[in-house]
Amino acid sequence: MDELTHDVTQRQDNATGTDPDGITRAPDLRDSDHVDRRQATRQLFALALPTFGQLIAEPTFVLIDTAIVGHIGDAALAGLSVGSTIILTTVGLCVFLAYGTTSSVAQLIGAGKRRKGLETGIDGLWLALAIGVLVSAALFAAARPLCWAMGARGAVLVNAVVYLRALVFGLPGMLLVYAANGIFRGLSKVNITFIAAVAGAAVNTALDVLFVFGLHWGVAGSGAATLVAQWFMGLFLVVPALLWARADGASWRPRLAGILGTASNGAPLFIRTLALRVSLVATVMLAARMGTQVLAAYQAVDSSWNFVLNMLDAIGIAGQTLVATQIGAGRRGNAHVMTSIAGKSGLFAGAVIGVGLAAAGLVATGLFSPSPDVQHLIMVGMLVQGVFLPLAGWMWALDGILIGAEDYRYLALTCTITALTYLASLVGVNALDDAAQPSASWRMAILWGVLNLVFIGLRAVFNGLRTRSSVWMADRPTSSASSGYGSAQPAQTQLS
Repeated sequence: MDELTHDVTQRQDNATGTDPDGITRAPDLRDSDHVDRRQATRQLFALALPTFGQLIAEPTFVLIDTAIVGHIGDAALAGLSVGSTIILTTVGLCVFLAYGTTSSVAQLIGAGKRRKGLETGIDGLWLALAIGVLVSAALFAAARPLCWAMGARGAVLVNAVVYLRALVFGLPGMLLVYAANGIFRGLSKVNITFIAAVAGAAVNTALDVLFVFGLHWGVAGSGAATLVAQWFMGLFLVVPALLWARADGASWRPRLAGILGTASNGAPLFIRTLALRVSLVATVMLAARMGTQVLAAYQAVDSSWNFVLNMLDAIGIAGQTLVATQIGAGRRGNAHVMTSIAGKSGLFAGAVIGVGLAAAGLVATGLFSPSPDVQHLIMVGMLVQGVFLPLAGWMWALDGILIGAEDYRYLALTCTITALTYLASLVGVNALDDAAQPSASWRMAILWGVLNLVFIGLRAVFNGLRTRSSVWMADRPTSSASSGYGSAQPAQTQLS
């Protein structure tokens, strides 16, 4: 990643920014004419591939759990839908651990303050551990009322509570993964996070099969397997991060000021994520009202959707890295061109992946459930998602770029507006469902159609309008670009 980012910056500095004697010239907006679109696209995807590995950990765990638990029964799969939504919501709300840590570590290292940057990363680890322990204890105690509030009843409620309590104490390990990812992104050491994700998925799969089918622990076994995999990944990443920090003379001790600073920096992103997660939780609650089979099928489609969205999110993160470099250097023309390239790449990738998701809906639904009725509903949901995935790809690419530009307040505002509009639309869908009593297939199609048209569509409009202007590039420090870091802040944006 270092070489790729440096290559883009160096070529464009040679063309537009730096004289042979090293004196920096004033930025020229006509620099955009010198961007090699084909080369930039190749570099975008070269950055996206290792980044994808960083993003898939938690969605992969849920996808594996979904595929295995679906063969226990419809109530188990529906219960997993409720329990995993609570966990994913909690993890999503803590995504600022990756955002803030990445930014702080990268900027300090870029300024030549490597030891201080690593100590800032360790502050993020301490914060992640503290949040994880406290939130895990709270979720364990409140598991039953939370699952009930989301619409789980009867056997679905029992399975949801069992699954949530079985895996909830793996949450500190997963949050440590988020914070450690921020350190490694700041250090531009992305390969180790990819290896950790692959190893964690392998451990989760093996233990899932052993606990569920070998030891017959049911849905509790699936949750326990995920707990072990989460801590495995956490230790896999934290240990080398600490060793590298110690080698540079960084202290491991917790620093209250640094921990509180990391927490406060994520406030606007927390609001943004909260608005989005409330919307997704409300969708699960509506699916629960539509029946056990609809909820079970929703879980299968949702876990698949979250997995493929990380492919699109990786493009957004790669785009924000390259675009933020241009913004930091004052080359706004180049930044606009790179933004266009990233958006089109997301659109193209969404179209290709959408075809694959639709194909999976036609041939692979048996992986999630032995029930023909649930399989049919999964097919309907995946076909709808396949059609709309190009729009999601374009929106996610622009979302990542705006995060990289630190346009946090705009994102918090527009995501809040989107959430309020989407919640109102769900109220309307619920009223229509009660009045018309459509078939389960129509319920599935409407559920995913409204999510894409309103939840994804509104965000796409807001992001598109924002990136057409130059307001989102305002007040960028030009000095940071010389370090090669600036505000290139890779950060997870999947349905967080």
